[in-house]
Amino acid sequence: MEKKTISLLLAMAGLAPFHVTAQNDSIPSGEEFGEEMIMNEVTVVETRNKAIISPQLLSEKELGRLNSQSVADALRYFSGVQVKDYGGIGGIKTVNIRSMGTNHVGVFYNGVQLGNAQNGQVDLGRYSLDNIESIALYNGQKSDIFQTAKDFSSSSAVYIATKRPRFRNDETFHVTAQMKTGSFGLVNPSLLWEQKLSNKVYLSANAEYTNANGRYKFRYKRMQLDGQVAYDTTAVRQNGDVTAFRAEAGVYGFIPQGKWNINGYFYTSERGIPGAIVNNVFRHGERQADKAAFGQGSFEKKVSDFYELKLNGKFAWDYSNFLRDDPKELYINNHYYQQEVYLSVANLFTITDWWKMSASLDAQMNKMNADLVDFAYPLRWSEYMAVATSFDFDRFSVQASFLGTFFQESTRSRKTYTASPNRNEFSPAVFFSYQPFERHNLKINGFFKRIFRMPTFNDLYYTEIGNALLKPETTWQYDLGVTYDKQFSHPFFKYLRAKVDGYYNTVNDKIVAYPTGQQFRWTMINLGFVRIGGLETNLNVGASVGKVNLGLNLQYTYQSARDFTSPSDSFYGDQIPYTPWHSGSVAGNINYRGWDFNYSFIYTGERYNEQENTKYNYEQPWYTHDMSVSKEFTLWKCRMKVTGELNNVFNQAYEVIHNYPMPGRNFKITLRVGI
Repeated sequence: MEKKTISLLLAMAGLAPFHVTAQNDSIPSGEEFGEEMIMNEVTVVETRNKAIISPQLLSEKELGRLNSQSVADALRYFSGVQVKDYGGIGGIKTVNIRSMGTNHVGVFYNGVQLGNAQNGQVDLGRYSLDNIESIALYNGQKSDIFQTAKDFSSSSAVYIATKRPRFRNDETFHVTAQMKTGSFGLVNPSLLWEQKLSNKVYLSANAEYTNANGRYKFRYKRMQLDGQVAYDTTAVRQNGDVTAFRAEAGVYGFIPQGKWNINGYFYTSERGIPGAIVNNVFRHGERQADKAAFGQGSFEKKVSDFYELKLNGKFAWDYSNFLRDDPKELYINNHYYQQEVYLSVANLFTITDWWKMSASLDAQMNKMNADLVDFAYPLRWSEYMAVATSFDFDRFSVQASFLGTFFQESTRSRKTYTASPNRNEFSPAVFFSYQPFERHNLKINGFFKRIFRMPTFNDLYYTEIGNALLKPETTWQYDLGVTYDKQFSHPFFKYLRAKVDGYYNTVNDKIVAYPTGQQFRWTMINLGFVRIGGLETNLNVGASVGKVNLGLNLQYTYQSARDFTSPSDSFYGDQIPYTPWHSGSVAGNINYRGWDFNYSFIYTGERYNEQENTKYNYEQPWYTHDMSVSKEFTLWKCRMKVTGELNNVFNQAYEVIHNYPMPGRNFKITLRVGI
């Protein structure tokens, strides 16, 4: 099957003129492009369908105003998102959208999905904001049918776009150096170099180093069920240090009616794992080392008014080492290696001005090795085939897609392992948008989609836990919303954007760990059924008073995510762990003559840390207030910006994950110099 797929990919790639690998990631960057974008006498034609459901978007300028260190920190300001943060500078950070689980979130980096076949989770703490141009969140999928087949394969998707060089006619290079320091012993320099190699080819290179001891004071307080204080201690978080280095490079080129780019990425880190605070045990001896590298390329060409072609390719290599060297626990020193190869061909056909069709084919190989005894050594081949169509009229648009996904697996081990059976899955989706009034930018939009997530290698083959017969988790998603966008010529009010979405999701065959009756023996089974209903609201307001510009962003989420697996369960109908009923954020900005003052407030309501919603498992609400002030100026012909941040202003003691205390009040100072 895999040989046929690769042959078909090569054949499809040969149907059109081949210049170089390249890409169009179709991520909004905060700038509005029309049909043409002119850069130094090079005309690039951008394919843009109407956004049926607009994403939640943070542009480069907005990201710079938030007190955020990584992509995961920035995602906290999106509605419907729960970020699992295990504490500190070096803590692992993953994202869960609309309570469907981390593994149902696709994370795309410059248009190509980031993968982790081992556990299906992408650590978003690895990706700094220093080189990010925009972050966009789509529920369901991106409303653009000209995309890879994998773009159709997630319940929700986060698109990360790195900065791309932009030059005026008299410019040939840009250099930006930045230095951050602050609490936790943070030392975080970075350097960005952009070079115009020619009028049609640009180069960008970025490097960043992070070192922090990760130590911070925290308060550990636990109450007994009768209200008496069980523990009330102030201590210093230990083993939370991190040393990390990241380097990226990209070459971006333009051709008539098309563009291409090649990107390379390298990351290495060594960090402590602080562990949970349980029964006054404050220090753990677990360490983790990671290395990751990938190279990817894309090519896009408008061959004719009828046909457009997009090619994507990627090779990724990942290594991780987990070390537990604690005399009180079992010694562990495990090494894991992953490899991924990915190829994609996407084709767009413009039938009429209002009707388009697309067909895309992806092939992917995932391989994993480890030095564990009797490891399975799994190998997975995946093929994705998608067809889609869109109809765009003046006030009504609709898109429909159908995705077929095919998996084949094998294992190699000294011990007999049963490989997961071959699976074929099919996923339909329909999206629509309707503008009822011609003169008012009010839109009604919605979608439904069926999608699934394959069990990870850990789910299937982890020693004494894995179950090769697991079925994929499947979800049904339904969404109906209203958006309103108004620009004002008023001397005070400038714009108003509002969005309200109601949704209902179900998750079937949820994969859970279940005890087998023997001590210390668990297995993975398909057991769960979860119903999720919620309401998301977003409000953005802009105003000005003279030369003072004001901005206010508000978001609120209500969510009910209940487990209805079995009426015999004691937790039947209870809210699933770590899903708050209420959450929200406020972000305000005041700008005056290069001065920026920013304030943000994040709130997460009450929730439970276990399946049973009992008093013992109750988690209190938490909230933080963050502030920053910055000033931009020019000195010695250099563009400079100084920023001071104060986070958790009121020193709130809180935990995102039970027994993982978060930092109290902390600060950061940033100096950026650009030429």
